[in-house]
Amino acid sequence: MPREKSAKRLAEPAAVVIRGPEATRISGLSVHASLAGEIGLRIVRGDYPPGTILPNEAKWSQTFNVSRSAVREAIKMLMAKSLLASRPKIGSWVEPRERWNLLDRDVLAWYATSPDREVFLRTVQEFRHIIEPEAAAFAAMRRSDEQMVEISQACREMGEATHIQERTRADTRFHLAILRASGNELLVPLGVLIESALDHLFVFVTREHSDQRRAQSLHEAIERNIRLRRPAATRSAVHKLLANTDEVIELSRR
Repeated sequence: MPREKSAKRLAEPAAVVIRGPEATRISGLSVHASLAGEIGLRIVRGDYPPGTILPNEAKWSQTFNVSRSAVREAIKMLMAKSLLASRPKIGSWVEPRERWNLLDRDVLAWYATSPDREVFLRTVQEFRHIIEPEAAAFAAMRRSDEQMVEISQACREMGEATHIQERTRADTRFHLAILRASGNELLVPLGVLIESALDHLFVFVTREHSDQRRAQSLHEAIERNIRLRRPAATRSAVHKLLANTDEVIELSRR
């Protein structure tokens, strides 16, 4: 359906019911960014389903005790992330989910903290199954000596970490380094997904996982096979790591 017709249909007030949130004070160095974060989180977690026409500038301004110019800037930010569309005399409405820019760092963060966390974890894992085995195999064939040092250092720091945040940061660096070492420029932008979405996943897995020694061993197998330039063995090692993570996620549901 053309966007013009869709907007007219969405503009029918009888089809939409809005219950505004309780008054909240938004403050900080960037008021409009904080406001965009609050509205964006509510959209992603389902408070405002696709097709919903949002409150107007005056209502948002009153609800969050901010200026109308801050509201306008926040709406522009959310439109740039494809969460919202807007037209004069109609207002802003939530776009269909398939149009959302899920590779945007902020949208990923909102997605990761939404109530349906299980769906998020499954989605991240599916992405990893599609991308990581082949990316790692390419890294085994193409990595430079400098890139290998980066991969090995991150793996070593994972094993030496003394708290969850330190281990998670090293884990994220490990996977980012492999992605870069794959030598495929089209994979590099996906580092945003690795850095943001996987960061949330790694925190969850680390907290739930009772066998950190096994997890470390699986990462070391990947590092070793990349270092020895064994693409097939590297691919197999990544599959084993992903299967282990799948098990942790599945156990958390029980």
